Amino acid sequence: MASASGSSVRVRFCPSPTGNPHVGLVRTALFNWAFAKHHGGTLVFRIEDTDAARDSEESYNQLLDSMRWLGFDWDEGPEVGGPHAPYRQSQRMDIYKDVARKLLDGGHAYHCYCSQEELDTRREAARAAGKPSGYDGHCRELTAAQVEEYTAQGREPIVRFRMPDEPITFSDLVRGEITYLPENVPDYGIVRANGAPLYTLVNPVDDALMEITHVLRGEDLLSSTPRQIALYKALTELGVAKEIPAFGHLPYVMGEGNKKLSKRDPQSSLNLYRERGFLPEGLLNYLSLLGWSLSADQDVFSIDEMVAAFDVTDVNPNPARFDLKKCEAINADHIRMLDVKDFAERCRPWLQAPHAPWAPEAFDETKWQAIAPHAQTRLKVLSEITDNVDFLFLPEPVFDEASWNKAMKEGSDALLLTARDNLEAADWTSAESLKEAVLAAGEAHGLKLGKAQAPVRVAVTGRTVGLPLFESLEVLGKEKSLARIDAAMARLAG
Repeated sequence: MASASGSSVRVRFCPSPTGNPHVGLVRTALFNWAFAKHHGGTLVFRIEDTDAARDSEESYNQLLDSMRWLGFDWDEGPEVGGPHAPYRQSQRMDIYKDVARKLLDGGHAYHCYCSQEELDTRREAARAAGKPSGYDGHCRELTAAQVEEYTAQGREPIVRFRMPDEPITFSDLVRGEITYLPENVPDYGIVRANGAPLYTLVNPVDDALMEITHVLRGEDLLSSTPRQIALYKALTELGVAKEIPAFGHLPYVMGEGNKKLSKRDPQSSLNLYRERGFLPEGLLNYLSLLGWSLSADQDVFSIDEMVAAFDVTDVNPNPARFDLKKCEAINADHIRMLDVKDFAERCRPWLQAPHAPWAPEAFDETKWQAIAPHAQTRLKVLSEITDNVDFLFLPEPVFDEASWNKAMKEGSDALLLTARDNLEAADWTSAESLKEAVLAAGEAHGLKLGKAQAPVRVAVTGRTVGLPLFESLEVLGKEKSLARIDAAMARLAG
């Protein structure tokens, strides 16, 4: 089998364009991309779109857009081309037909005329007898007379691959040596009765023709590996393949209740994380931890650091649980690592329609640039910026009634009046001066700063938590801040 040696490494990422990309798929793409980058090798991006009933052009375009958003550049594939084009399986049907013919002619495959009803009956009988219930080889050695009889009955055969009658052993890059006994890996279909090739044929054929050296894929595909290795050996005999790739099966990503994270789980959708404002860097950093780590004491690192250190043999074979809170925490670290100008620009989509509740003309670029450094330290995801800065661009704060009731205790009206008088006389070019004004108001009413600033914060921003209060007051400005304190006192009096 292939070994990792410099630029000879060729890996592939080959999703099907069905629905939204999910985080398990992204983790697979990440490990393949990082492995190729680490070895100075080639990443082949291939689209497995032979299932016309499930595949869609919309999903295909979504896949390409997602890869670009994540920052994955591919060396061969759609929009890039390459020596093994085309890279969409739907455009390679003649290739599969030719290989299937060669397998039949070479005795590596045969026509199977069994009906589904016959297959089901024999499988039930095998199960009842305590035997393996896979295909029993009924059509392996048909006589010419039997073929003629089946043809006369109007049966249309599928093509089955002839598995060897011996154990298949391979060394998995993640799991070590694995052996499958022949009774557990029966002959399997590679072409439907209508002539359509199955995944079991097209995937290894494409890997062979595209000279893939390492197949890094999900654990759910492990059981198909002995079949593919046997097919590879046949393809090598026929001159279609040059070598058998090395296989590495990545651990399951688990969701709630320690169940495998499925496409139907809302938490699995990549679009959810894009819409919430996760950074690609933060999301990929977290996904890399689902089975791999840079070091025992470092969870936050750059993609470049990951590429420099990544070795698929370091991947842990045990299932990895997706923890949304940890994912958010790591994303928050990456937000804080951004240059402030970059941060301000990345927030831009959430400061505009349809996310922003203020009129477009109400947005003030100067205020945004002034508040951005303070907002950067507070966010877990970029979408949180909208609620954090709405007080700057709306004519009035949006009061959260729970926050109002929590902050406006008995005596808050008197505190606000003192704070307003102090703020009137403060230096509004200095957040420290504004803090001293509120601190003095609190002391006058026997309150510490935390208790004293709560009514002021709610009066000005509408919420009990948010960006640093005194920097927020400074950016909002004296006139608007004092007017909002006046309005809060009027509401309390009313």
